[in-house]
Amino acid sequence: MTTNDIVGKLWNLCNILKDDGVTYHQYVTELTYLLFLKMAMETGSEEQLPEGYRWADLESRAAPDRLEFYKILLIHLGTHGSNLVQEIFANASSFIKKPATLSSLVAEIDKLDWYSVHREDLGDLYEGLLEKNANEKKSGAGQYFTPRALINSMVRVMQPTLADTIQDPAAGTGGFLIAANHYLRTHNDFDALTDSQQRKYRNSTFFGMEHVQDTHRLALMNLMLHGIDGGIRYGDTLSPEGQALPTASLILTNPPFGTKKGGGLPSRDDFTYPTSNKQFCFLQHIYRGLQPGGRAAVVLPDNVLFESNVGTDIRRDLMDKCYLHTILRLPTGIFYAQGVKTNVLFFTRGDSDKGNTKEVWVYDLRANMPQFGKRTQLTEQHFAEFEEAFGNDPLATSTSLAKRIDQGESGRFRKFTREQIAERGDSLDISWLKDDSATEAQDLPEPAELAQEAMNELDAAMEELRGILEELGMEEAV
Repeated sequence: MTTNDIVGKLWNLCNILKDDGVTYHQYVTELTYLLFLKMAMETGSEEQLPEGYRWADLESRAAPDRLEFYKILLIHLGTHGSNLVQEIFANASSFIKKPATLSSLVAEIDKLDWYSVHREDLGDLYEGLLEKNANEKKSGAGQYFTPRALINSMVRVMQPTLADTIQDPAAGTGGFLIAANHYLRTHNDFDALTDSQQRKYRNSTFFGMEHVQDTHRLALMNLMLHGIDGGIRYGDTLSPEGQALPTASLILTNPPFGTKKGGGLPSRDDFTYPTSNKQFCFLQHIYRGLQPGGRAAVVLPDNVLFESNVGTDIRRDLMDKCYLHTILRLPTGIFYAQGVKTNVLFFTRGDSDKGNTKEVWVYDLRANMPQFGKRTQLTEQHFAEFEEAFGNDPLATSTSLAKRIDQGESGRFRKFTREQIAERGDSLDISWLKDDSATEAQDLPEPAELAQEAMNELDAAMEELRGILEELGMEEAV
């Protein structure tokens, strides 16, 4: 049985829970609790769980009593066991209502051929489960899941090293940190590291923050299965909690879009330009949180490139404090919200706070690209030409930038001087290619989705008619 086979089987178990009224996102959280217990047994790491509250204890309970014991177990693990156990099970509760549902899940998980999955593949198995959840529109989890092809491309051009302190201040399920971990393990001989270097790597390389507790527990599980201890804190980066994150030499992130709930300002007081716009707040956190010479790759929506007033001030501050050397205009349709237009900003923190940006290179991967969605998947091959144009220097020093080729008005890669950007009012929303794909028909939703929308509209219309008839005293006619 391959890893993909097990992912498919685990995902199909959600049908058992759907019958018990459990949503997709709740299902993955529920499955995380059970998988943690099972994998602790399979990997010989049950010492972090208190005795009497392990997989075998759950499995040995009589079926009618198992659900009641399971709910007690979840509460107990929130305050007992290792720090990781307590974080994953913090405020945990079960959505399962029927004892038979839990018994079916336990039996099905036990049936899977865990011995066919290598220890290093358990993380990939869990990542596959998270990806399925993100691709299921009804789960609403897409907002926590950046396409892995994009993450891997960003990591490749940023080239993490063992000397880096790597941060993601909007960690989601941990995709950026895990991709950086994979890159480092692929490009270094970990057997040659001393014990202290190994400990430093596991405990002091990866840092992040996530403010949704269910997503935080998924991230911790994901990191654990990839051999990373902790790393992602539960908290709000835009509060004083975010100020406690250590400065980083590499930041990789995709901050949440939109405004702060209620339209209020962030509660932390160290931003030069307070705003309710979350992307601008995160952007300030990122370039202020970089060590001198540190680098960042950040996914941001189009409005960050052109919004006036405080937006202009923040862009100027960014270009002063950092060398904003590259902007990648991303295709539409690659995120959970179909129409969202996004970019990746690549920049390096300067040694001084003024005049660091001399030129900005813009790569247009949006114009004349396929309409991505279920029919056309975004793959790593779509980023190959950008990576080649970017070059082999993650800091984009003047020597490496001199080797870049401006492809002119008919090409995808162009250079704009700081003076040219100033003439545009410091707007970074720069495009030049005629986009023929923009006039073509957009991907239509799946037929089932169209049918469901039509049914919902009909139901609403029927409700209105019933209301009218009730007012007329004729409700029995419907």
